[in-house]
Amino acid sequence: MKIEIWSDIACPFCYIGKRKLEKAIQKLDDPNQVEVEWKSFQLNPDLVSDPSRSTLDYLSQSKGWSTEQTLQVTSQVVSMAKEEGLNFDFTQTVVANTKNAHRLLHLAKERGHQDQLKERLLKAYFCEGKNVDDTITLLQLAEEVGLNKDSTEVTLLSEKYTDALEQDAYESRLIGVQGVPFFVFDRKFGISGAQPDEVFDRTLKQALDEEK
Repeated sequence: MKIEIWSDIACPFCYIGKRKLEKAIQKLDDPNQVEVEWKSFQLNPDLVSDPSRSTLDYLSQSKGWSTEQTLQVTSQVVSMAKEEGLNFDFTQTVVANTKNAHRLLHLAKERGHQDQLKERLLKAYFCEGKNVDDTITLLQLAEEVGLNKDSTEVTLLSEKYTDALEQDAYESRLIGVQGVPFFVFDRKFGISGAQPDEVFDRTLKQALDEEK
């Protein structure tokens, strides 16, 4: 069974939802019967990277929130993440466009390292405060998960896989994706957002039953 996930890197619920899906898959008698493919979805494709600016500051300004409101909202997300074993640190996250990271995810898909790179990028952004639009940082992260340095450099120094991002965006519109994460099970069942664990368990079972 194939699960396609439209997701962004700078999306906390995408990381939380990833953990929820992984838990559901591990409950199966044979977790290996599930194939996961990550689809690109940029929440803010026009965002200009600014590593000198914190995400907290960006959220406050873009949403029109006070500092207190911003801290309250992000602390709730931090608590949700902790329930999944994730240690988010919004005091360290920086403003970064995710296009280049998404292009690398398509390279990683071809090389069989997509899920590993997705995990590494999410951790780098939310837990380590790394700039995921920085070429040196992306090269290091890609190398950590086993991607060839030369292939990674060629990708980053070109517009390679930009068409793949556009195709993912086109497909998302066709199936009605309006927010991420969005999980599609064999193109028959869908989950929008980081839903409760039982929703993932139930939908995964339904999809497997349908397949049989």
